[in-house]
Amino acid sequence: MTRPLMRFKAGAIECAVWENSTTQDGRPAPLLKATIERRYRDRNGRWQSTTSFTRNEIALARHLLQQAFAWIIEFERDQRSEPGEDGRSDTARSPAHDHR
Repeated sequence: MTRPLMRFKAGAIECAVWENSTTQDGRPAPLLKATIERRYRDRNGRWQSTTSFTRNEIALARHLLQQAFAWIIEFERDQRSEPGEDGRSDTARSPAHDHR
């Protein structure tokens, strides 16, 4: 089973960041996605999960999704700045990137 790259948790709510693959300009490229769920015990004491949230849980879910978004941005930035085969970073090879 695939494991998430990162997890964020607040109470019974958890947000996980996953890496999938896609192609971009004919090359493989990572595609990061986030999932969010709430864990709870049912009447029989078994753990269940849902993607349904109460009014108060919505704020926690939003907070976790914001954390996941910030983490994904940082991860992608770090991936772009890793040296390529020629020892130069992707941003050094592509001067069109302006991060202002």
